[in-house]
Amino acid sequence: MHAAGLRAPAPFRGLGIDAPVDLTDPLGHLYWMRAIDLDFGTLLDIDARGGAIRFAGERVLILDTGAMGLLRKQLVDLAGCAAARAVLMRFGFAHGVRMAEAMTSRLPWDNDAERRDAGGILHMLQGFMRMAPGSPSPLSSHGAVLESSFEAEQHLLHLGLADEPVCWMLSGVASGYMSRTEGEQIYVREDRCVGKGDPFCRFRGQTISAWGGSIKDHVPLFREGGLDAPLHELIAWRTAVQPGPNPAAGALAEGALMPSRAESFPAIIAESPIMRAALDLARRVAPVDSTVLLIGESGAGKELVARLIHDESARAGGPFVAVNCAAIAEALLESELFGHARGSFTGATHDRAGLFEAASGGTLFLDEVGEIPPSMQAKLLRVLQERQVRRVGENRSRPVDARILAATNRDLTADASAGRFRKDLYYRLRVVEIRLPPLRERREDILPLARALLAAASRRLGRPLAGFTPRAIEALERHAWPGNVRELENTIERAVALARGDRADLADLPEDLGGVPSSLAAAAEGVRTLKDIEREAILAAIERNGGNQTRAALELGIGPSTLYRKLKGYAARTRGTR
Repeated sequence: MHAAGLRAPAPFRGLGIDAPVDLTDPLGHLYWMRAIDLDFGTLLDIDARGGAIRFAGERVLILDTGAMGLLRKQLVDLAGCAAARAVLMRFGFAHGVRMAEAMTSRLPWDNDAERRDAGGILHMLQGFMRMAPGSPSPLSSHGAVLESSFEAEQHLLHLGLADEPVCWMLSGVASGYMSRTEGEQIYVREDRCVGKGDPFCRFRGQTISAWGGSIKDHVPLFREGGLDAPLHELIAWRTAVQPGPNPAAGALAEGALMPSRAESFPAIIAESPIMRAALDLARRVAPVDSTVLLIGESGAGKELVARLIHDESARAGGPFVAVNCAAIAEALLESELFGHARGSFTGATHDRAGLFEAASGGTLFLDEVGEIPPSMQAKLLRVLQERQVRRVGENRSRPVDARILAATNRDLTADASAGRFRKDLYYRLRVVEIRLPPLRERREDILPLARALLAAASRRLGRPLAGFTPRAIEALERHAWPGNVRELENTIERAVALARGDRADLADLPEDLGGVPSSLAAAAEGVRTLKDIEREAILAAIERNGGNQTRAALELGIGPSTLYRKLKGYAARTRGTR
């Protein structure tokens, strides 16, 4: 008999048993388990005397996420991204299989969908991730969406922003759990990831036949043998997809190699709604060949968004050619864009293709397009309309096949109205217009950006720092950032270069952010009020506990409500100084 809505009896909910369980209530009704019946209190069993902790009947360990992040970094440094990914994914697969076995062997599930949905709830309760409200299963056409992932968080902290998805262990966990519950091999892969700048992580699961050839090179990663698989198999797989002695060399299909972006910082981090909206528009227009005009202040990330559009378009396999129109002299701009024939002017010793031809099959990014002189605007308009270029000194036209993206920090609407920019060219460029907000309008992004930049600068300069002091964080969040992300990047590099301890401090920041000359830092350090000391202690505890206010309050020996009131007061005073 089905007893909808009834929870299993207490001895059953604990799951820490090996003997058969009485699944009937006093009235003789049979219990059926549902995913929503799972809760942390009944799944966790702690034997304090025996030093054993069991979750869903299986003995588990409590590990610090920071330690897991350091393990990931050391694996990448030691063996390369491909091997690290293989190890972590197989480890995740083994964990997923064991959790599925614990769930399926002990519980009579209401139906297959309930047993499948239980996987997401179980691993959310274990702290791996947080599912987005209403998110479907990875087997759905839309895939499963995560609002947070411990793997993406730790990868950003220790390795910086990536070029490919980084939730390797979670992909393995989902693959192992679903393969065991579905009774056939399911391969779950991540196609969106916070670790590479996306606003969320998304996972899709299919059988090997449904994936087709795109999964072939990655099947060894999903083997049920977990970490017991022979090491030589992993080495052979890594050699096949990652040729050459350098673990960071070579390109892998489908992101098997995922080098972090450490030397420069082509990263898009978007926590703020306004930036997420801009990126969403960019991704929506990426698959079609429409011309896009990016508008924003200098340093706001226009080229990064242009690269994102290119990377998510059908032209991603083609070249991405960027040109700063303001940096080329007017006399050379036509030749640079359209090319020239031999002998067409002094110094033209051979035929040369222009950037329009060089970008054939890909994307041409015209940065600072508002600086193009009027004489060139008419010629550019002709090329955009006819999709043909005529090299300087030639009489014949050549077809071009390049998508055009343009960017400017000028108000082209005003320039067009004043006659400084051709209206017809302006309308031709702004088929889709995307405005990128300055950093002062997306304050939620300042600290995540600063942390990613700190990790990149630390690796580049060989000076590893663990983070920022509370005083430095406050100064970073309060500053107006007129130079946007570019100014932030230079500020963070300065802080890494000057830091004396393991964290960047206020004294390491420029003076306009509240920093002081290093000669005065020691003297200033000794003059602090009790309120300042209390505030620093509270903010430091928040930082150490990863933003978890409950744990921070426990560490400080105060109540959560007291901590909340103090933080609210700090925020109010900070807003008042802006």
